[in-house]
Amino acid sequence: MAKPKSLPVICVAEGGTAQNLPAPQAAWAKANGFTGQRGRLLALPTAEGAVAGYLFGTGPDTNRPKLITGLASAALEPGTYRLEGALGDPTLAALGFRLGAYRFDRYLKPRETPQLLDPAGADAAEVTRLADAAFLARDLVNTPANDLGPDAFEAAIRAFATQHKMKLKAIVGDDLLKQNFPMIHAVGRAAAEAPRLLDLTWGKASDPKVTLVGKGVTFDTGGLDIKPSAGMLLMKKDMGGAANTLGLAHAIIDAGLRVRLRVLIPIVENAISASAFRPGDVLRARNGTTVEIGNTDAEGRLILGDALSLADEESPELIVDMATLTGAARVALGPDLPPLYCADDTLAADLMAAGAAADDPLWRLPLWAPYQSMISSKIADVNNAGQGGFAGSITAALFLQRFVSKAKAWVHLDIFAWAPEARPGRPFGGTDQGIRAVYGVLKQRYS
Repeated sequence: MAKPKSLPVICVAEGGTAQNLPAPQAAWAKANGFTGQRGRLLALPTAEGAVAGYLFGTGPDTNRPKLITGLASAALEPGTYRLEGALGDPTLAALGFRLGAYRFDRYLKPRETPQLLDPAGADAAEVTRLADAAFLARDLVNTPANDLGPDAFEAAIRAFATQHKMKLKAIVGDDLLKQNFPMIHAVGRAAAEAPRLLDLTWGKASDPKVTLVGKGVTFDTGGLDIKPSAGMLLMKKDMGGAANTLGLAHAIIDAGLRVRLRVLIPIVENAISASAFRPGDVLRARNGTTVEIGNTDAEGRLILGDALSLADEESPELIVDMATLTGAARVALGPDLPPLYCADDTLAADLMAAGAAADDPLWRLPLWAPYQSMISSKIADVNNAGQGGFAGSITAALFLQRFVSKAKAWVHLDIFAWAPEARPGRPFGGTDQGIRAVYGVLKQRYS
């Protein structure tokens, strides 16, 4: 089948020039001061005044985002394009273009997006796999809570399980108490739609066990310790950990990695009603840990505690949890750089290296044991919020660590799942974080 007609997007590093341009177009670029400036897109005219293609500046060679081509697709009109010139790694260049072209148009008139012919040397299957993983996460995070409450989120996950031939078990409402998930039940019982835990599996039972756990709070009012209005504006994204976990699961399954994959997603809405859990309550977690509630707005770690306990019971090779867990992580590292917690030095280094290679950065923070005193309780084993407000992301990670003892390795990612400003390959809004970094390590180990 013939390839569709396409326009070239010619990548030019800062200070460089496009090779083999016709003299009139080279003069046009010079007259417009184009020197490969980062993110600059310049249309090239034909003799008749039509668009013959584009020059795209990738900026200086040092510290260039690997997904820089996403700035081109974000600015281009719908059409079919091909990448030429100094595009670097062709797979990352194609992926950046695809990711930058993302649009969330569920509530808008649908609009076509720029399409790309994969450049020579690109792994087209990998590009599609990782783009689809990112788009799945972004679509879920961008969907508001009135259309993605616990019921609708379960329906979306059931559709995902069917598509990927996964086995699914759901534990809903008071069955959570009968099957010993008391913290998930406590957090979600005040909402109109019942709390639940979804348990998905895929792969051969004899393969290494890898378990993903994603925080699925479809909306967070803060509970009785209610958030101010400004703090609630983005709380539709509080299920971003679960959304990114599903994106990662898609990549793992689509690549056919040799693992027995398990995905655990506790789903709740942290609402306010007469049955809401209270500050000062003491909850007994699935693994027997008693938890004093210092703040009902520290609910994500509670539902993750029960889910991590379940994950840990079968002693998997690896547990990875993703959660939009703390504002403290954003204070420490900003919105673009999620903290990574892991006691395994080699695994942590591998994750950071894979993230850097795939333009999906992570930064390791310590599981600093002396800070356990910050979440101590006089009447229970631990307080869910602690005192003082220092090191909030670290103390949250230390809280979660109490629920993992048998797994050979555990990774916690405190992600933001939101791009407050557009970046290369990441338009404004709900975004993917950690998917490519974790996938890269799993691909190295289990292909």
